[in-house]
Amino acid sequence: MENLNKDPIFNAQVQKLHKLTVYARWLFVGFLWIFIAPICLWNLRGEIALWRQYFTWVAVRYGLYFHPLATLGLAFCIGMTTSVLVWQSRNILFGLPQRDRERLEKQVFLIREQGATHPLWKWIFQ
Repeated sequence: MENLNKDPIFNAQVQKLHKLTVYARWLFVGFLWIFIAPICLWNLRGEIALWRQYFTWVAVRYGLYFHPLATLGLAFCIGMTTSVLVWQSRNILFGLPQRDRERLEKQVFLIREQGATHPLWKWIFQ
């Protein structure tokens, strides 16, 4: 494994896998905002109409309190978006942590061992 760390092709493959991971996370967040958030907002449509007329934080609190599934769905969308933003910002500002890099290297090595039958083979090795 030590010789692979110095191999520029292997490093490029690790970077491709990291890029795919970033895209997959943002795709999941986009999926949440496209499919889950509208359902939650639709469930809150009566409360939103009330908030537009007489906005108070108490109205927001009770509206969210009495619609727990909508609140949970919106909280999940906001939480996942925030976590991906923090994760990606950390990687941009401080670089990829050693533990994450080792995990990616191990995954590339396993994909390399499995060969063309692995679903990610064509995106990483071509």
